Amino acid sequence: MKKPKFTIGSKIFGGFISLIVVFAINAAVSIFTMNNSNTLINENIQVIDPSVKAIDEFILLVTESKMLITNWVYLQNNQEDKEALKDLHSFRYPELKDKMTALLPLWQDSTQRLTVDSVFLGFEELISIEKDIMSQLVSFENYEDAMIKWQATEAIESEVLPRTNELKAQLYAISVLKREEADLAQTTIIAASDNLRNITLILCTITIVIGMLGAYLLTRSITRPINHLKELIQRLGKGELPQEEEGDEKKKQKVNNDEVGDMAHAVDDLVNGLRDTSEFAEQIGEGNYQASFSPLSEHDVLGNSLINMRDNLQKVAEDDKKRNWTTEGTAKFGEILRQNNHNVGELSNIILSHIIKYVKANQGGMFIVQDADGSAPYMTLEACFAWDRQKYVEQKIYKGEGLVGQAWQEKDTIFLTDVPNDYISITSGLGDANPTSILIVPLLVNEEVYGAIEIASFQIFKDYEIEFLQKIAESIASTISSAKVNSRTQKLLEESTQMTEQMRAQEEEMRQNMEELQATQEELNRKQKSMMDRESRIKAVLDTASASFISINANGELDFFNKNTQKIFGYSEEQLSGINVSAFFKNVKAGEIVDYLKKHLHTESQHSLVNKAGLEFDAEIKLEDCNLNGQTYFIARIIEIQTHSKKAALKKED
Repeated sequence: MKKPKFTIGSKIFGGFISLIVVFAINAAVSIFTMNNSNTLINENIQVIDPSVKAIDEFILLVTESKMLITNWVYLQNNQEDKEALKDLHSFRYPELKDKMTALLPLWQDSTQRLTVDSVFLGFEELISIEKDIMSQLVSFENYEDAMIKWQATEAIESEVLPRTNELKAQLYAISVLKREEADLAQTTIIAASDNLRNITLILCTITIVIGMLGAYLLTRSITRPINHLKELIQRLGKGELPQEEEGDEKKKQKVNNDEVGDMAHAVDDLVNGLRDTSEFAEQIGEGNYQASFSPLSEHDVLGNSLINMRDNLQKVAEDDKKRNWTTEGTAKFGEILRQNNHNVGELSNIILSHIIKYVKANQGGMFIVQDADGSAPYMTLEACFAWDRQKYVEQKIYKGEGLVGQAWQEKDTIFLTDVPNDYISITSGLGDANPTSILIVPLLVNEEVYGAIEIASFQIFKDYEIEFLQKIAESIASTISSAKVNSRTQKLLEESTQMTEQMRAQEEEMRQNMEELQATQEELNRKQKSMMDRESRIKAVLDTASASFISINANGELDFFNKNTQKIFGYSEEQLSGINVSAFFKNVKAGEIVDYLKKHLHTESQHSLVNKAGLEFDAEIKLEDCNLNGQTYFIARIIEIQTHSKKAALKKED
């Protein structure tokens, strides 16, 4: 079988194809790794971090809701907290729900989404309970009503507090999971960067090996045949056949300065050039991106590719260094903020000291917006460091005043590199040095400024350093906001504790009053039962009477009657209840019945009456009145004499 034929062109082409494949693999792996890293970074920035902040805000909202509804019950005149609770129900919670609802479809864990939906339902049920409490305690009389106040207190203890604790527990669990996702994403990004570096080194080594192997094979496949052909021609010209044993000695012989020698020198130059190229590639593989290299010519593909690779790797290394610096700083300051989020003054000193050291600045100051009651808000210099020495300076800065006030007003970063010599006269709060660059970053979160950081340095701040400071400024602002909320919450909790003690004393007094009230109620029940028994006995006596006894109210309506009344008038018990007694009297209308009764009051006389069937009969009626609980009643005793139908029958017999 004939062996396949490999031309010199195919060998050269195969070598370059191998190099191109290695470079393509390197580029593909790099792009794939960077795309994954960018995806994780974008997810962390756009989904995880906002979700963590929203959950933390939800936790604060639930806590504040519990505090405000408690104050609603126990602090009757605290209108500010009442308005705050209404604002929380009507605006703050719907806004937070809309924000979290927009983030939920981006969450990958469906269980977490279902948990948040459950929390929404639970909190809305809690809001419904709070609104019910609010509707019960509106006026001063409501607060004075012991039963209403007790029901509201019972709702706080049995419904609001347990539900609040349960909601907070669910939110804390989701917050922990989201923070773990953020940490996992950060770890994955770092691991991807390490893998990219390792893969790049491996592919560089493969490139070097392929280059050297290709150079060696090309040298063997081109120079050796030409030398063999030259020796063969010389020997053939002399009539001699070369022997294989003479090969080693002939390799050591110098070539003549002719065309073949020029070819040999050219090959030697190529070998030397490849040797330099391999040494350059080795230096790149060792991370020496400052190594110098001159390509064999402007068309030296391998040399120029290695130079481009060196430049690209150098840029990637610088980007990795910046990214690692930013990542390390973010983690470091995140830990500082988590450990020092209770006291704003202490947090300002610690965070400013670490910022100045981390960015290698010389001076710095941190300004915090103070809550002003009825006056324009202002900033105070909460922390100041100059030349690594702490100084305390009392200073107020209003919005728009000086560079710091301007950054506050515009809510934007100010970066100065052309600093005037008399910079100390500018309202900056720094020391007496004249820095090269000034950077002022507002502590901004949710379009609200909580303060500003001013840093001065004898070096020009780089773009990635400015971006880093802007990023952590948002975290600092969020922590300051939380610290202020915690401080206010602590104060309110202390006040609530005092009120709770007072309420306990009032509850004890109320309990004693309730016991007395219960005893009184039991006595009233006994008297009422005795009265009902007495009424039953009276009614039983009246039901045995042959006459009809009725009671008529002031409107002429039947209020009470005995059984003989049903017999005389022919009505059922249900029909007689509430009937107007004008129906019993002939030619007496409903509007005239009261005057008719008053006319015959305190008399015993004969009257013409009508039963249900329309039959007329005469009866003796004795009519009296009485007053019960301020109401006037007519009491009538009716004795039937003889019906007209009976009279007619008697006349007919006569």
